[in-house]
Amino acid sequence: MQKNIFYRPLTAAPFKKNIFYREIAPCRELQAYVRCFWGSEQPAVRMAGDTAAEIVIPDTCADIIYYIDYTDNTVSGGFCGVNDQSFYAYEAGKRGHLTGMFAIRFYAWTACAFAEDSLKATLNQYLEVGERFEWLDRLIRPVLPELKTIQEMASFVEKLFIQRLADVRENGIVNGVVRNILMNRGTMDVSGLAREAFISARQLERLFHEYVGITPKKLSNLIRYQLLWRDVLFQPDFDVLNAVCKYGYTDQAHLLHEFKRYHSMDINSAKAAAFWSLLK
Repeated sequence: MQKNIFYRPLTAAPFKKNIFYREIAPCRELQAYVRCFWGSEQPAVRMAGDTAAEIVIPDTCADIIYYIDYTDNTVSGGFCGVNDQSFYAYEAGKRGHLTGMFAIRFYAWTACAFAEDSLKATLNQYLEVGERFEWLDRLIRPVLPELKTIQEMASFVEKLFIQRLADVRENGIVNGVVRNILMNRGTMDVSGLAREAFISARQLERLFHEYVGITPKKLSNLIRYQLLWRDVLFQPDFDVLNAVCKYGYTDQAHLLHEFKRYHSMDINSAKAAAFWSLLK
């Protein structure tokens, strides 16, 4: 798989960074597969009021998430498939315990590379890691309580993934169609994507369910939403009407409705909430 150099999906709070949340970029060999490693900088004692529910938006990613309780010496967690709707999440763990969190964030179409089974029926699901990544869970889970920083955990997992690169599960047609979706900013319809891949639309959908967990149409819509979200945050002169034309929305109402459907709030509120995370 070629290195992904132009698509970087964002969370609802992309500027957030504190002792409880930090992102680490993967090494060069894994940049085509892993969006980032994320979690606690180091173990910390969680007190009541430390964290509140935070919104999670569709970021075209799938995550393996581990919660480590150093006080009880236990590890729990799961695999969060691709989401096509936002939701609120609470931090796990007992208050007063020394805890940490470590997660691997894959692109939607690359989690399958290290999985042992199909990603079918993983949309909006939170599953046991072992259901799709038994080999990885078996190696990671016993070691996590011995590691203390997110950098140590990321370095450990990177070595496992690099050793696995020769045996990744990939499909050339799916990879090609994903590149086409990205290059066209999510604006191509499924028939056009299938035609350029020399495959029927039905076969393409079947492959996407197997390797991504969602349809190519849904992935296209989510990528378009993510690119729009980036423009909202980083274009000082962002204009809705220009975005309608750029991303092929029917009209302004269509853009605003779809953004709110995925983000659970309007553009102005979403932007304000994202920058508010800088102060936390």
